[in-house]
Amino acid sequence: MAPLEQDALAVREQLFHERVRECIICTLLFASLYILCHFIITHFKKHTDFTGVHDDEDAAVNRIALGLCTFTLAVALGAVLLLPFSIISNEVLLSFPQNYYIQWLNGSLVHGLWNLVFLFSNLSLVFLMPFAYFFTESEGFAGSKKGIMARVYETSVVLLLLTLLVLGMVWVASAIVGNDAASRQSLYDLWEYYLPYLYSCISLFGVLLLLLCTPFGLSTMFTVTGKLLVKPRLLEDLDEQLSCTRFEEAAVSHRI
Repeated sequence: MAPLEQDALAVREQLFHERVRECIICTLLFASLYILCHFIITHFKKHTDFTGVHDDEDAAVNRIALGLCTFTLAVALGAVLLLPFSIISNEVLLSFPQNYYIQWLNGSLVHGLWNLVFLFSNLSLVFLMPFAYFFTESEGFAGSKKGIMARVYETSVVLLLLTLLVLGMVWVASAIVGNDAASRQSLYDLWEYYLPYLYSCISLFGVLLLLLCTPFGLSTMFTVTGKLLVKPRLLEDLDEQLSCTRFEEAAVSHRI
């Protein structure tokens, strides 16, 4: 074998090992997030949800919906933690550039995590969450045999109709706003244009909802905190307490 072929083979083996290592690391990270999100959902859910169902079919449907919701929450948590993870990994690599045990925190891993988060975010947003909702509400088509598959068929049909409706609405809106061939051609490219556009629109909607709900949440938080905290005795006014005590004593004496 020629030296060039040996070098090419060595490079391919090294790339293959790096890809396998990145896949293992991504799988472990996502499994950790999934377990954490499962504990979070099962902690905050109602006791009657996903458990107290006597029908085996309804219990299976609820477990599937719980798994889809847990997967979506894990993806959302991964998207939130990805930027801090990127910054911390970069700082660690700059601090210890020669350490062999932290070389897996490289740019290829971070880039792969960004791609996976973008892919699973669109998948959860467009398919998994609507499927989980329609799946829990489905009962199967009229006249069909009852079971899990009947609900899956009904949910798939409803989700397909909803997808066609959303695509049609976006097509009409694009035709109204920009009545040219470029706007129509951009909708044909589903992966390069439509999904990033949809992801950006829903992210904008989430930011606006956050800005709308944050003041109410902060006011409620301070109200609850003020009720729970005990006023320090060093800041108490003793004269005011003595006056209140005298008034109470006078009131009791007057009643007697």
